[in-house]
Amino acid sequence: MRVAMFLADCQARLAFDLLANTWNAVVVWALRDGPSRPAELRRRIGGISPKVLNETLRRLEFNGIVSRAAYAEAPPRVEYTLTELGRSMLAPIEAFGEWAFEHADEVMAAQEEFTG
Repeated sequence: MRVAMFLADCQARLAFDLLANTWNAVVVWALRDGPSRPAELRRRIGGISPKVLNETLRRLEFNGIVSRAAYAEAPPRVEYTLTELGRSMLAPIEAFGEWAFEHADEVMAAQEEFTG
């Protein structure tokens, strides 16, 4: 029997850390159809502040998940797009979303039973 260790330098832990932030997967999913400007992302996502969106985009850029393109226009324009690495996250995010859709009622029932 193989026991997985989730050490600080473990590849699985790296993946879990990327998805642990509330907004990372949401922003990646929102970028699945192509480049977007921050205001477009905020409209598409809903409920995310400009500050949190900016922090999330910077974190995703730092990790190689998104790329940022700045255009010297008046007014200045910035767009974000998924990198190939970022696009590779779409299938796992979709799978987890499907799991949530299928089991949300069970999770909510367990929560209600726990607190009720």
